[in-house]
Parts: sequence; C-alpha cells; structure tokens
Amino acid sequence: MLVVDTSVAVKWYLPEPGSEHAVALRQAANELVAPDLLVAEFGNVLWKKVRRGELDDAEAREISDAFVRACPVRLRPSLPYSTLALDLALRFERTMYDALFVAVALADEGSYVTADERLVNAFAQCDLGRVVRLLGSPLAAT
Repeated sequence: MLVVDTSVAVKWYLPEPGSEHAVALRQAANELVAPDLLVAEFGNVLWKKVRRGELDDAEAREISDAFVRACPVRLRPSLPYSTLALDLALRFERTMYDALFVAVALADEGSYVTADERLVNAFAQCDLGRVVRLLGSPLAAT
C-alpha cells in the first residue's frame, strides 16, 4: 500500500518534473491510498495555478472533473488519523497536513510517497525514514 500526496496526484494531470514517476505509480499494481484531505489540497493546487496564470478556469475545471471521475486513490477519512498526525506534526515540526499523510502510512503499514524533498529530508534521519519516500526513489519494504 502506498500513500500518495497531492504533490504526486497533481503530476498525473499536469506535466511537471517527476510526472513520469507519478504516472508509473498509478499504472503499476499499487494500492494507492490518501487521507480525504487530498481532494481539498488538489483543488487548492489548481486554484493557485489559475491565480498564477499557469492554467485558465476551464483547464482547472477539466482537470478537477477528470480527477473526480477517475480518482485512482482510495480516500480514508482523516478523523481516525488526526491524533497520530498531531503527534507527528509536533514531534517533527511539520504541518498537520503533511503529518496526516504520514500518519495514514504508519497506521496502515504502508509507505508514503511524495515529491516534496524537504519533507522527505525532515524524516530521513529518524525511524520514519523507512516509511517516507521521495517520488522516483526505490520503495523499501516496511
């Protein structure tokens, strides 16, 4: 089981560095999971890209519709993971948003894949380094 975050999911729809790795994860026989927060974050990324002029309204809506129709990720309700996520956020000085993805991976004994190198580095030197993986790097058994 792989927990993927928004930095990975958005690469399924937009050509960005690492998109080929994100698409490969989606096409492989991986069970992809994320907290339901993924939906709001995905929409927020599209909103930001429209504000920056990287997408127009119609393109953002089309991508959002495609994500909703195809959603290749099994969404988990955030509430059951929130206590663990807060503990992780406090311990590692990360946002609750980031910690929620890590909490799902830990609680469900999976790996967390992200394109956020700073986040990976924050966990690399501790016991969570075995769970958090940079998109495109080999996945280790947990």
